[in-house]
Amino acid sequence: MATTHAPRYSRHAAGLLCAAAAALVLGGCGGAAQHRTASAGERGAGPSGPSSGPSAGTGAGEVPEATTFTTVHGAPRDAEPQGATDGTVAHPTRPVPVFDRPGGRRVAVLPATELGGPTWVPVVETSGDWRRVLLPSRPNRATGWVAGTGLRTARTPYTVRVEVAERRLTLLKSGRRAGRWSVAVGGPRTPTPVGRTFIMASVLPAKKSPSPLVLPLGTHSATLDTFGGGPGTVALHGWPDASVFGKAVTHGCVRVPADALKALSRVPLGTPVLITA
Repeated sequence: MATTHAPRYSRHAAGLLCAAAAALVLGGCGGAAQHRTASAGERGAGPSGPSSGPSAGTGAGEVPEATTFTTVHGAPRDAEPQGATDGTVAHPTRPVPVFDRPGGRRVAVLPATELGGPTWVPVVETSGDWRRVLLPSRPNRATGWVAGTGLRTARTPYTVRVEVAERRLTLLKSGRRAGRWSVAVGGPRTPTPVGRTFIMASVLPAKKSPSPLVLPLGTHSATLDTFGGGPGTVALHGWPDASVFGKAVTHGCVRVPADALKALSRVPLGTPVLITA
């Protein structure tokens, strides 16, 4: 398959998106945290696949939408949290059912949009016409199977690597280093969660914030249920005070220098992000 890019998406936040953007901007930066109470060009339509079972609208109340605001119970856990992918990303052209295995039990509905932009998720496994994708929901490392019908696919050449102990972010393009920066990561009580995730959205905050752009990831704080009114979503974003880089001082987000944020702004949605301890 030829290398193509999933489209970038950003916009000024409004309504729900505005509230989400504010929470995501501040989720690793400041404000009052609430601790947990317990513990790009498209390739066209995806290949024709097996029947995906009931439509997303049928019995939709029985399972949640797979978004950053929800928990998907019964979703299979990512078995290779540091595994590389071939760069394939998928976009549902309409809400599609998510199953715990090909043709198995429906556990969620993957919506066509996330935080006001198009949903693009990484494909981590293929079985016939079925695609196993990473989900943006809790619990972290949640995955699900979707049928190829109703999907568009693309290829991202990028991978983002975050080394928490080294407090370093590396951007790879076609396997070659395109940039490396010292960054700030989560502090001891609110660590940046490790594992395989992805760039879920691109948000331009409507109000003045520490970062002109926020890139929410499909992963959440393991120690915070909520932050600033949002769901504790971890994000990549800028920070005006360069003295924080190289330190473990955030509430889980990864703060990056301005040139890193500029480079990351060109990375397609759905691009894998590998976070290591």
